This record gives sequence, structure tokens and C-alpha cells, in this order.
Amino acid sequence: MSSTDQCKNCERSFDETFDYCPYCGQESTDNLTFGVLFSNTIENYFSIDARFFRSFGTLMIKPGVLARRFVDGKRLKYLHPAQFYLFISVLFFFIFSFSVRKADQQVTKALQKGFDKDFVIDSLQLKKDSLNLELAKKTIKESPVLTGISEEDLSVLDSVISAEQNAPNISFSFRRNILDSLIAIEAPQADKLKAMGLEENASAFNQKLYEKMLKFYEQKGDGILNTLYDTIPIAMFFMLPLFAVLLKLFYWRRGTFAHHMVFSFYFFTFIFTSYCILILANKFVDIPVWIEVLFFLSFIIYLLLALHNFYRSSWIGAFFKANIISFLYMLIIVPIAVIGIITVSFFLY
Repeated sequence: MSSTDQCKNCERSFDETFDYCPYCGQESTDNLTFGVLFSNTIENYFSIDARFFRSFGTLMIKPGVLARRFVDGKRLKYLHPAQFYLFISVLFFFIFSFSVRKADQQVTKALQKGFDKDFVIDSLQLKKDSLNLELAKKTIKESPVLTGISEEDLSVLDSVISAEQNAPNISFSFRRNILDSLIAIEAPQADKLKAMGLEENASAFNQKLYEKMLKFYEQKGDGILNTLYDTIPIAMFFMLPLFAVLLKLFYWRRGTFAHHMVFSFYFFTFIFTSYCILILANKFVDIPVWIEVLFFLSFIIYLLLALHNFYRSSWIGAFFKANIISFLYMLIIVPIAVIGIITVSFFLY
């Protein structure tokens, strides 16, 4: 009689010759290692098999068909939409990071040049302006009949000009010199913030704002673009369901919100895939601007075809809805996302 073993997951007995539990499918031996701990996760989300290539081909050449098949129940043949989106988005941001790194270096150099410039008033220009004022005043005094200005008006004009010339020289460069001195001696942050103009009774928001401005000034903007880049995936996490909301508004009775999310996952996967191809192509060939413009317009054409195939919409309805959805998305959601990305990245800087 063969001996049995007990599954640690479902606690049912089975023949010890089995490598896996016939009831729940768990491996009979408990070999939990660091590699095993993460291998399943990596394999589940980043594995490339026949499903990936089948999904990729359908996504690129048959707009909306992949999402339609998944919603209709044909799911084992294709990658899950969230899994497909995650894989392509990670690949996109990995490729895009090289361009961001180069751009960040250029932005940092430009900011450092700007910070290194001294805000000094041109003394020669001041002398020239003062000389012009004196000549004008002399001409007016010598020709009172032609100008029609009385002695009383001349005295008032003279006092105004004198006050303007003797005005104290107050400029941002003076306060900047104080701030630079405080930074050089490693003064407390409170003193540096006070030199920047932060009031003692300032709100928590203003306090945080001045702290980030101080950090930006001290580091001369180094790394600000990288912080901006790191915030984009978070913004995309919210922009994708907002796109599904627009689809729900225009196709209220054509499926549940989950169906619209499936369409959104695959549509954004197509966009990220297209950008990956464009970025890689730019590494080898200098693509003209007009081709890039056509490239962006192709997203609307793809959306039109996808709406027609997924929602079984008429061509006229798909045409108008694709343009309206794109217009609303670019007019409302994208600007809000850009403002949010800039704000969040600044406070995370």
C-alpha cells in the first residue's frame, strides 16, 4: 500500500509520489527561498509566451478586437489587459528614462547658468538716464515760454526727479546676497526662509512652499526633471480610469464600467507601445516633425476603429465620438493631470 502525504495548504491527503496536490495544485514540497518568493510574481507579470505575441499582434493591427474578445469571454488565449498594460508601461518608462536623464542634465546646466548670473544694475545705463533727465530739465527751464511750464511746476518736477535719483537701491540681488551668505555659513533653515521673505505667521502651505523653493535654490534645480518623471506613472494611474469615465458617458448602455476599463487598458497599452517604437526609432533615425504629427493623429484614427469594433458603433457615430472624446480628454483631463504632476513633483522634490 502506497504511503500518503498531507497538503499544507488544503490539509488533504494524497499519494506521496505526487509532486503537486491533486486537490488545490500546491507543490508538495515546501521549498520557500528568496528566489521562489519573487519568481512567481515576476513570471506572472513579465513572462513572454505565446499569449503575449498573440495579444500584441491583435492589439496593433486590429483596433478594439482584442478588448472585444476579452469581454466576450475569450480570455485564456490572450494576456490579461491589466497585465499587458503593466508590462508595456514598465518597458516604456524604462526606455523613456534614458531620454529624461539626458534632458535632466541639460535642464540642470541651464538652471545653474541662470543661478550663477548676478542681478546687477547697469551703472552706465543709470548714468545715461540721469544725464538725459538733467538735459531735459535744463531745456525746460531755458524755454518756459515754449513749454508753458511755470516756476511752481518746475520746482515740483525738480523735487520728483531728485527723489527718483536718490531713491534707495532695493533689488532682489541684495536679498539674494544675504541668502547666499546664510547658505555659506550653514545657517538654520528658519533664518534662510526669513531672508527669502517668509513671514512668522505664515500658513503650513506657505511654509512648505518656501521650504521647497529654498531646496530648489540650494540645489540649483538639480534633479527636478527626474522628480517630475517619477510622478508621471502615478498620474497615468488616475488618467486611465478617467478615460473609461468618458467612454461610459458616450456608451452608457454598451457595457459595465469594467468593460470600459478593459478597452482603456488595451488602448493605453497601444499608446505606450507606439511611443516605445517612436523613441527607439529616434535613436537611429532623425524623424521629421511632420511624421511625428501624423503619428499623434494616428491615435485618433486608431480610437475611431477601436470604438467601431468594440462597441459595434456605426462609422459616423464612432467618428464623432472618437473626436469628441479625444478633444475632451486633451482639453480637460490632460491639463489637470499636467498641473497635478507639476504640483506634486514640486512638493516631492
